[in-house]
Amino acid sequence: MEWLEDNMAVILTFIGLALLAIEVMALGFAVIVLFFIGLGCLAAGLLMFIGILPETLAGALVGVAFLTLLGAALLWKPLKRMQDKVENKPVTSDLIGHTFTLESDISRHHPGQVRFSGVDWRVLSDSEIPAGTDVQVVGTAVGELTVARKA
Repeated sequence: MEWLEDNMAVILTFIGLALLAIEVMALGFAVIVLFFIGLGCLAAGLLMFIGILPETLAGALVGVAFLTLLGAALLWKPLKRMQDKVENKPVTSDLIGHTFTLESDISRHHPGQVRFSGVDWRVLSDSEIPAGTDVQVVGTAVGELTVARKA
């Protein structure tokens, strides 16, 4: 127990850095709670290094809890705003421009299906296209290919 209290600042700093690294690099800032706990541990460790917090287990627990809550209270809204910024970009895909021959008739109300690269894709078109027609992919979505007659 003496070793723990003698090295409490180093341990908390290491735990804080580890939690921050896991949150940012491995989880992609998805579990924000780890970020706040990591900041609390890091701040408590640094405050122990400079002598503001006592290097005791009780000091560590109270310090980490208080600093975690303080960090969460101060940073919640700015981080939430940062996450809410969404850019709606059109999807680009290597499939756009790919050509193939339709196996069945398709229209706006009756999509077709094609198997490509081991995946069954739903084939959509704004116009009626009969089976046997060469088409070109002009758009993609999850599981869907939008096609037009090949020019």
